[in-house]
Amino acid sequence: MPRAHRHFVAGQIWHIAQRCHRRQFLLRYDIDRRRWLYWLFQARRRHGLSVLNYVVTSNHVHLLVHDHGNNAIADAMQLIAGRTAQEYNRRQDRHGAFWEDRYHATAVAGELHLERCMLYIDMNMVRAGAVRHPEDWSASGYHEMQHPRRRGGRIDGARVCELFGFDTLGQLQHARRERVAACIATGSDTRDPVWTESVAVGSLDHTLMMRRALALSNPGREPRAEAVGWSLREERACYEVALAEGARGH
Repeated sequence: MPRAHRHFVAGQIWHIAQRCHRRQFLLRYDIDRRRWLYWLFQARRRHGLSVLNYVVTSNHVHLLVHDHGNNAIADAMQLIAGRTAQEYNRRQDRHGAFWEDRYHATAVAGELHLERCMLYIDMNMVRAGAVRHPEDWSASGYHEMQHPRRRGGRIDGARVCELFGFDTLGQLQHARRERVAACIATGSDTRDPVWTESVAVGSLDHTLMMRRALALSNPGREPRAEAVGWSLREERACYEVALAEGARGH
């Protein structure tokens, strides 16, 4: 399998997906998910990582971040992945890889596509059958948005409000609740590999811009129409989310 791609262009919003080695349930216990979240907080504090959303499942993670062009994403991922793996192996007296190759990054365009990506992350554990509502999964950005932390918060709430045009956190919370409720009521949320197998997702203009920006590393790639808009897909799927039963998520 080819190595998962990670291309960053300053000013873009990136959906990052990373799974555990060989689809193992290395994050199945709450203590292990809490340690990943602790290092996410440290990544925000140390490197200025702007976190828009996240979810930690039993065998993979999703992270939505904004790139300010200061190398924060690469530094943050190195910190989070490295420290989580080191601590787990030390606790379990384990040796070997914790993560499956590199993480995969997808550039997500403006408000409409960002909204869809946010919802895709929010509904992860509902699709997996682990919970009936995103609020019931504590290791998630949705839970943190609805129950803001006085200390140790990971979400950049001000930036999320700005991106969606909300003046207050309360407006954001209400909008997220309504969007999730509508999705649950209609049963309209399904797994879509576009979020984990593409270099970019958005409008045609956005994907063409990203193709130009990434021309050296992705020569000859053409945008393709998707249910969510347009995408630049990988030549081969570099990130496949596990589909077994249980609290893996999608």
